[in-house]
Amino acid sequence: MGRGAYALARVAVYTRTAGTALWWTGAAAAGAGLAVPGLTGRRIGILGGAALFLVAAVAAFLARRRRCTGLLKASTAAGKWVVLHDRAVTVRAWLRRRRWWLAAAFLAAVASSLAAPAAGGMLLAGAGAGLWAKAVWLGRWERRNEKLLWVRPEWADGRSPSRKDVRGWMTTGPLAGDAAPGGARRRSPAPGAARERRPRARVTAAAR
Repeated sequence: MGRGAYALARVAVYTRTAGTALWWTGAAAAGAGLAVPGLTGRRIGILGGAALFLVAAVAAFLARRRRCTGLLKASTAAGKWVVLHDRAVTVRAWLRRRRWWLAAAFLAAVASSLAAPAAGGMLLAGAGAGLWAKAVWLGRWERRNEKLLWVRPEWADGRSPSRKDVRGWMTTGPLAGDAAPGGARRRSPAPGAARERRPRARVTAAAR
């Protein structure tokens, strides 16, 4: 898909980064919200927040599920020469695009504690948990098929790897890049994978 050299970023890293960011933003907002008595009281706020957590987690996990399944089935092997983004590069790109949105979400969740303590924060944390679970689901596909899923970053636009403008996902072998299946850091580099970790190193079909 595409000719000549082009860049690729990991699909699971985008998803995992979004989940982690929402989880910690929500956890911090929920903790701050517990300091506010609120109109409903802390007990009702926490119970309501627990229900919101579950609903948000399921909704985030199932969001664009059909789109993701279609992209998985239609995924193609990456071209002969590609530039693989390091995990840290993809994480920074996502956070840079979303830092003000996360700050606004944190403030809104804390403010909602005036009505129901911790509920808004638990809603955000639930969305983060659902996205993290989706990254795990993608990681299982990658392990089962011994392939890693990638997307062109200009298509994802620093946001979602399954957004409408994404024309397709591409695959490489399991040793490409510096992130493990599911988007987590590799615990120990695999033999022969050192040269593939460089963000601007060219990866040939033989290396994959």
